[in-house]
Amino acid sequence: MSTYLADAAENLTVEGPSATFTYRRLGPRGGIPLVLLNRVSGTLDWWDPELLDHLAAEHDVIVFDYPGTGYTTGTPAGSVQELADGTAEFIEALGLTQVDLLGWTLGGTVAQHLTRTRPDLVRKLVVAAANPGGTVPGAPDPDPKIRATMTKPEVTGDDLVFLFFPETDTGRAAGHAHLDRVATRLATGLPGVSEAAAMGQFTAIGKDASIPFEQVRADLASIEQPVLYATGMQDAMITPLAAYTAAQHLPHATLLAYSDAGHAFLFQHAKDFATQVTAFLAD
Repeated sequence: MSTYLADAAENLTVEGPSATFTYRRLGPRGGIPLVLLNRVSGTLDWWDPELLDHLAAEHDVIVFDYPGTGYTTGTPAGSVQELADGTAEFIEALGLTQVDLLGWTLGGTVAQHLTRTRPDLVRKLVVAAANPGGTVPGAPDPDPKIRATMTKPEVTGDDLVFLFFPETDTGRAAGHAHLDRVATRLATGLPGVSEAAAMGQFTAIGKDASIPFEQVRADLASIEQPVLYATGMQDAMITPLAAYTAAQHLPHATLLAYSDAGHAFLFQHAKDFATQVTAFLAD
């Protein structure tokens, strides 16, 4: 039986103009809620319950599925703009006027876009293992094995450990521990991500990657909110240079790096990362 409170959080729904959103809400109500934005091909069930429990100890934490993804109805998005619009629709459907955002990988890019286009909705922003929204000068070419693994028809647990954690004994152990923690939710066999939704998200990433750095730099400079930008120094999917570059051009940024972790540093170091997030949001 799971020892995590997050595994007992019930599915809730709210109607928006274009979708019926499914979400879960944990922690004490009051103050500014913290809304989490997920990765490519991720659903509610993939959030690590250990991280959620740590965050929800002091925050009103909300996780949800994008339109047309997982539990949420509607048409899947095909661009970062559409994903950001869907996120704004969800936030407003809940009747919230201001939130903090925490976006992981694709979710981090979407969260940055939403912060720029709807600054009235966002108080503070946490970006985890994400691209700043376009090209990054000096970034190495992606490993073809990464793309091939990500786009496999069936991505296995070992594939996810390869993608998200360092190829070290410690990294692999952390990866399999993460899979064990999410297994409670996944064991129920509830909705995954359709091929249309997954392809739409990959299309969004492809469009985003072609944005020239001059535009990226201007976009970053326009974000006035405080930003915590976090990375794993052994991230094989998003170069740590992306976080360093973003922090250089954001007016109010803090850079956080984990030397022994990769793309899923927030699950490998769940307690410490939640502590850092809590301190940042409280400051």
